[in-house]
Amino acid sequence: MAKTVAEQLVKQLQDSGVRRIYGIVGDSLNPVVDAVRRTGGSAKGGIDWVHTRHEEAAAFAAAAEAQLTGELAVCAGSCGPGNLHLINGLYDAHRSGAPVLAIASHIPSSQIGMGYFQETHPERLFFECSHYTELIGRAEQAPRIIQAAMQHAITQRGVSVAVLPGDVAQLDANADAPALVVPRRASLRPHPDDVTDLAAAINRARSVAVFAGAGVEGAHDEVIELAGKIGAPIGHSLRGKEWIQYDNPYDVGMTGLLGYGAAHAGMHGADLLLMLGTDFPYDQFLPDDVSTAQVDRAPERLGRRTSLDLAVNADVLPTMEALLPLVDQKQNRSFLDTMLKKHDDLMHKVVGAYTKKVEDKTPIHPEYAASVLDRVAAEDAVFTADTGMCNVWVARYLNPNGRRRFLSSALHGSMANALPHAIGAATAQPGRQVVSVSGDGGLSMLLGELVTLAMYDLPVKVVLFNNSTLGMVKLEMLVDGLPDYGVDVPETNYAAVAAALGIWSRRVERPADIEGALSDALAHEGPALVDLVTDPLALSIPPMIKGEQISGFALAVSKMVMNGGVGEAVAMARSNIRNIPRP
Repeated sequence: MAKTVAEQLVKQLQDSGVRRIYGIVGDSLNPVVDAVRRTGGSAKGGIDWVHTRHEEAAAFAAAAEAQLTGELAVCAGSCGPGNLHLINGLYDAHRSGAPVLAIASHIPSSQIGMGYFQETHPERLFFECSHYTELIGRAEQAPRIIQAAMQHAITQRGVSVAVLPGDVAQLDANADAPALVVPRRASLRPHPDDVTDLAAAINRARSVAVFAGAGVEGAHDEVIELAGKIGAPIGHSLRGKEWIQYDNPYDVGMTGLLGYGAAHAGMHGADLLLMLGTDFPYDQFLPDDVSTAQVDRAPERLGRRTSLDLAVNADVLPTMEALLPLVDQKQNRSFLDTMLKKHDDLMHKVVGAYTKKVEDKTPIHPEYAASVLDRVAAEDAVFTADTGMCNVWVARYLNPNGRRRFLSSALHGSMANALPHAIGAATAQPGRQVVSVSGDGGLSMLLGELVTLAMYDLPVKVVLFNNSTLGMVKLEMLVDGLPDYGVDVPETNYAAVAAALGIWSRRVERPADIEGALSDALAHEGPALVDLVTDPLALSIPPMIKGEQISGFALAVSKMVMNGGVGEAVAMARSNIRNIPRP
C-alpha cells in the first residue's frame, strides 16, 4: 500500500493506464511530482513528468493526447497561479470532449479562507469547464475522489479536476483505493417511431441535404450509403471534415466563416436538411426556412441552433443502420447533380484560384503553401491548427483520407493551441508525423514551448504562416466597417529564434522554395520549423457574403483610403480579388 496520499494518487493513475503528466513543478505540487519520480518513468513501467513552459500548454497537450488515444490524459498545476494557468487549455479540452484529469494543488488546508499567499478557490474556478471538481480535505477521501474524477472524465468525455492541498498530499494514506472499472461506451439507439418518422420525412422530400459534424465518426460508410440512396449532397462542419470528407462522391464542402464550396447552397436549397452529429454554433449560416431533422446522442443539443421538425436522440451509426432499409431510392438526382456541379465550379474558381500560377508571386500566398503541405505530408499525419487564418487554410487545403487526424480549438477558439496540441500528440504517439500549422500570433503567445520541443527532441514539424498580422481579426474588423487597427506586429524571424534553441529551421520567402523546405523539415529526425513569410493581406472570404458584410468592408476600405491608406487598400484588393465567390 502507498505510504502517502500523493503516492496513492500516482499509483491510481498508473493502474488506470496513465503514462505521463504534463505540467510545471512547484511548491504545493512537489509531493505529487516526487511520487511520480519514484515510479521510475514510463521506461520502467511508471509515469513520466513532461515539463512544459506554461501550464496552459500542459492542458492543451493533455487534451490532444486524450483526443488522439481516446484514453485519460493528465495535467497538473501548483497552487494559485499555477493551476489557474491550466484553465484555458481545460476549457478547450472540455468543449472538445477530451477525457482529461487536472490535478490542481492547493495552499495548506489550514490556511484556506484566510487570504493566504496565492490563495484561490479552484473548486469554484474550474466548475464551468469540468464535469467534476472536488477538494480533497482528508486522507480517507483521496482515493475515492480520484477514482470518481477519473470515472467522470472517461465516461462523460470531458474534464475532471482534483483539488489537493500540499499538506494533505503528504498525509499517510489510510484508505484503500477503489478499482477503476470503466464500462464500454454503449451505442445509443434511436426510438423506432423516430426512425419511422425520419424515413417518412426523407421519402416525402423532393430534395435532401446532409450536414455532418464530428458525431458521424464511425459512421462514414453508412452516411455515404444514405446520401447515395436519396441523392443528398453532404456538407460538413470543421470538426466533421476528417470523418466524412474522404472517399465521398457527394461532398460539397464546408459552411461557416471558414467554409468553402457548395455546402451553404445545398443546405439552403433543399426541402429537408438532415443534421447528423453536429452542434454547429453559427446559426446565421443555418437555414430558417427549410424543414430540419437532427440526430444527436446529447438531447440538450437538439434544436438549440435552429428550429427542428424532427429530433432523434441517438448515435448516428445505429440511426443510419435502422434508417437505410426504410428510405426509398430517389430517382431524381437533379438537386445532387446541381450542387456537385456548383461545388466543382467553386473549388476551381475560388478555392483553387490561389494555388495556380503563383510559384513566382511574393509575398507567398498562404493557400498555395497549404496545398504544398497537403501534398508532401504523410498519409497518416496529425495536423494541429492554430485558431484564425491557419484554421481556414487547413480546412480548405489539407485533405483527410481516413488516416490523417486534425486537431484544433474548434469550439473554444483559443489562440496558441497548435504547438502545445502537437506536443501532446507527438508525446502520445511517437513515430507518427505531427505537424503544427501555426500562425505567428499563436506561436508567439506560447513561444516558450519551442524550448519543450528542443528539451525532449520531439519530432514536431512547425509550419509557420508568418504574416506579421492577426489576419482573422483584421477581416472581422473590416466586415464590421472598421479599418484594421492594432493587428499588425513587427516582422520577426522565427527561424532564427528556433535555430538559437538548436531546432532545425528554414525561412522561406519565395514560393518556389516551399516544397523543398517542407520536404527537408518532414524528413528531419528531430523538431523542425519552416518559417513561411506569407501575404498579410490574404483574407478568408466565406462561401456566402451578406449585403451588410459587403457594406462594412467597403466602408472600412473607404475609411482606410481617407486616412491615407490607399496603397494598402489597392494591395488588399489585388490579394483577394480572385478569392471572391463567383456564380
